[in-house]
Amino acid sequence: MKPDIKRDPEELMFQSLRAIAWDEFVGQGKIKQALRVALSAAKKRKEAVEHILLYGPPGLGKTTLAQLIAKDLNVNLRATSGPALERAGDLASLLTNLNDGDIFFIDEIHRLSKVVEETLYPAMEDYHLDIVVGQGPSARTLKLDLPKFTLIGATTRIGLIASPLRDRFGIVHRLTFYEPEELMMVLKNAAKKLKLKLNEAVARNLARRARGTPRIALKLLKRCRDLAQLKGETGISQKVLDESLQLLEVDEVGLDANDRRLLLALIDKHEGGPVGLETLAATISEDKETIEEVIEPYLLQIGFLKRLPRGRVATALAFNHFGRKVQKN
Repeated sequence: MKPDIKRDPEELMFQSLRAIAWDEFVGQGKIKQALRVALSAAKKRKEAVEHILLYGPPGLGKTTLAQLIAKDLNVNLRATSGPALERAGDLASLLTNLNDGDIFFIDEIHRLSKVVEETLYPAMEDYHLDIVVGQGPSARTLKLDLPKFTLIGATTRIGLIASPLRDRFGIVHRLTFYEPEELMMVLKNAAKKLKLKLNEAVARNLARRARGTPRIALKLLKRCRDLAQLKGETGISQKVLDESLQLLEVDEVGLDANDRRLLLALIDKHEGGPVGLETLAATISEDKETIEEVIEPYLLQIGFLKRLPRGRVATALAFNHFGRKVQKN
């Protein structure tokens, strides 16, 4: 298994701003309610919680929810990621060190190798591992009993998870983008922890440009804080906000340089589309995965982009945003 990577200061800062209690976690109200009911019922039965799958765009709180679940149950959380589990032995070494009721969190679970995924099936269903010892005719299978743990999987691409694995999760929730009012609460809570003055108007302006994502809202807040500190200010003024977002190339609806590059390529070079993903990727010199996982979700959410069978299409909203005349096909 790959060694743990030392976290950079930016990641440690995000960790310090995470919600540490259910009441601090803003948004995803129905999911929180459903999870707390499931946790309370499991505690009452004195059983391990069913395996949980959380999916949705990055930065919406999947890891934070896993931490809150572990804290609510008063158990340990062991976290890893799909790419880090290279062999079945890597998985076995982690699972055998768990205690009853512990949380085993796998981020990017859609990136598990086939061998590791198949090893996980009996572990999830029957709490045992089938370990093959030896090779060739002398090889034999050993059954290794495991503690009754709860697996929490997180993914941005649920469609890439094989059906046999997906079906073994008893609780499945899709996290959705946040409303600006919810992001304002996230920003205000973070500003308190950072001891940073943040007025209502600035918070609303930041929230509107955060692409419906708490992680992005916090990134923008910290970059604004950097400029405020350089100017010797204890809070974020409208002037500091405007200068910071100009440096970051984030416009009034939250579009960044990559968003504009994609949309303008569609509008100016392909008359708004439809354009196939491979052609679009080649046009803007970007890989397909980045377009699908990073750039497109927000553009689809705000109605600037459509996915059609023949390819991607820029909408009238996108044309108007850039002051372009809508093409009539």
